[in-house]
Amino acid sequence: MLDKDNIFFKKKILIYGLGKSGLSAYRFLKKNNKIYLYDDNKIKNQNLEIKKKLIQYQDVIHEKIDCIIISPGIDIKKCKLKNFLKKNYDKIHTDLDVFYYYYKKNKNITITGTNGKSTTVKIIYEVLKCQKIDARLVGNIGNPILSEKKITPKTVFVIEASSYQLEYSKIFKSHLAAILNISPDHLERHGSIRNYIKAKFKLIKTQTKKDFTFLNTNNLFIKRYLSGQRILSKIIKINKTVQSKVLKKIDNSNFLSDGNKENLSFVFEIAKKMKISKNNLFKALQKFNGLDFRQQVIFKSKNLIIINDSKATSFSSTVSILRSITNVYWIVGGQAKKGDKFLLNKSECKNMEAYIFGKNKKFFINKLKKKINYQLFDDLKSSIKKVLIDIKKNNKKQKKHIILFSPAAASFDSFKNFEDRGNYFNHLIKGMLDAE
Repeated sequence: MLDKDNIFFKKKILIYGLGKSGLSAYRFLKKNNKIYLYDDNKIKNQNLEIKKKLIQYQDVIHEKIDCIIISPGIDIKKCKLKNFLKKNYDKIHTDLDVFYYYYKKNKNITITGTNGKSTTVKIIYEVLKCQKIDARLVGNIGNPILSEKKITPKTVFVIEASSYQLEYSKIFKSHLAAILNISPDHLERHGSIRNYIKAKFKLIKTQTKKDFTFLNTNNLFIKRYLSGQRILSKIIKINKTVQSKVLKKIDNSNFLSDGNKENLSFVFEIAKKMKISKNNLFKALQKFNGLDFRQQVIFKSKNLIIINDSKATSFSSTVSILRSITNVYWIVGGQAKKGDKFLLNKSECKNMEAYIFGKNKKFFINKLKKKINYQLFDDLKSSIKKVLIDIKKNNKKQKKHIILFSPAAASFDSFKNFEDRGNYFNHLIKGMLDAE
C-alpha cells in the first residue's frame, strides 16, 4: 500500500456509474474517504448502505468534489453529468488508476487491442498458474480489478484493458503492456479512428525505460501511429505468427485461426520476460480450453467441426478465422457496425458460403455480394437448418465441413448480448444434431 498522502485518501470522491467496477471501487475506497455515488439510471435492488450514498444531480454540481472515479461505460460527451465532467476533467480517474496507486509495486501484465484480448489474457493467466505464480485475472474480462483479496507483494495481475477503460486513465502504468492489433471499432464512442488508437496507446504512454511494450508491427494502424510517438519503454516487435511445427507440438484445436496464432506469439514473448519454463508453457497451452463464444469449437467429429464465435461483432474479428479454414458454412448477421469493411477478396472466399440472417440483411448483401455466394434467412434457426441440409447434399463432394457461427455484428437487434446469442446457437445446434 502507498503512504497516506495519496489522492485517494481522506478525499471527497464521486463514483460515477454503479456497475461492477463502480461498486468495487466504492467498497475499496469507502473506509478512508467520503464517498458519493451517482448513476444516470435509477438504481434498483441495492442495499440501504448504497442508497444512503446516492447523490442527486443538483447536489453533485454544487458539491466540492476532490476526485471522480468514472466507470468504463460512461461517455463523458453524452452522459447526464457532461458539463460537470468537462469543468472537472482533471479530477477524473478510473479504477485502473486507483489500483495502480495502491499496488504499483505488484507486477502487472496488461493487454489491449481490438480483437483477442480476452483469449490472450486467459492464456497468460493459465501459463502463470502452471508456473505456480499467484496470478489474478482482472479487468474487462469480467473481474473488477479492485475486488481482489489477499494480495501479497508476489501477486501478479493479468489485466484486460478496453479503450473505454484506458480513455480516462491518467496514472495507471503497466510493467508489461501489449497492443495485439487495431482495427476500426467503437467509433460511436471515440468519434474517430485516431481517437480510438490514441485511447489504446495511453496504455504505453505512462511507461518508463524499465518497462516493456509488445506491439504487433504488422498492423497498419499500429505501425502508422507508432512512427510519430515518443515511447520510453523497450519495444518488443511481434511481426510473425507461431510456426506450424510449434503448433503441432501444442496440438490444440483452439489455436486454429491466424488471430489465435498471433495471440500465441504475444504469449511466448511475455512468457520469456516472466521466465516461464518451456515445460510449463507448453503444458498450459495443451490444456487450454478456449473461451466461450470466442472461436470456440463446440462440436468435432471425423467430418464436421462446429465453431461458435458469437463474440465476433465486426468483420475484422471474423476475418482471421475465415482466412484459416476451408469448406466453410459461415452464419453471419446482426446489428452491423457503421463503416465496417469486409477485407477478404473473392479468391479468398471461394471455399465458403454465407448464410445471412436477421434484420440487417441489406448491409451484409452489399458487403459480400461481389465476393461470396450467399443465402438469406429471417432468423438464426432457419439459417442453421439450411446449413445442415446443404452439408448433407455436399457430403459426396467434400469430406470435411466447418460450420462457423461468426456474426460479424453486434447482437442487440435480437439478443441481450453476445453470450445470450452464443447460448442460443448452442441450444439450436444441440437440438438439431440430437434430432438427426
